[in-house]
Amino acid sequence: MATPTEKNPVIEEMLTTINGGRSRKAYIYANVCVKCEGDARLFADAASRKEFAISGWCQHCQDEMFDDTATEGM
Repeated sequence: MATPTEKNPVIEEMLTTINGGRSRKAYIYANVCVKCEGDARLFADAASRKEFAISGWCQHCQDEMFDDTATEGM
């Protein structure tokens, strides 16, 4: 189980709104991507795993956002 990074409660509430009512923290604790609702247990490296704790995005969604085709398909 991943541990979400701490954020100001106002920021956390804003992110929940942006994510269509999905709680970033709850999704991270469940190892589910808050963006695509896919599995979020496999990551290419420690930096990607850390990004998941920050954003709640799985490897695939991170790759799309950062335009990284090197790890696409994981």
